[in-house]
Amino acid sequence: MVCDVCGKRCARIRKVNRTYGKGRNLLVIEKIPVVSCPKCGESYFTAETLHEIERIKMHRKSLAVERPVEVVVYR
Repeated sequence: MVCDVCGKRCARIRKVNRTYGKGRNLLVIEKIPVVSCPKCGESYFTAETLHEIERIKMHRKSLAVERPVEVVVYR
């Protein structure tokens, strides 16, 4: 895959987890595809992925599954 930043043909798709919001409004989206280039070090979402993230956030009530999560404050 060609990197949109440096133009080299070494970019790969990785899967990442991202959080949006906080507290009771926290949303975790798992396995989001991100383009990652080892040559220039950049990582970015495609426009298609960004649109899908926005769609998921808009319809979170019907798409999300509630799961307990442990939280620790770093001191």
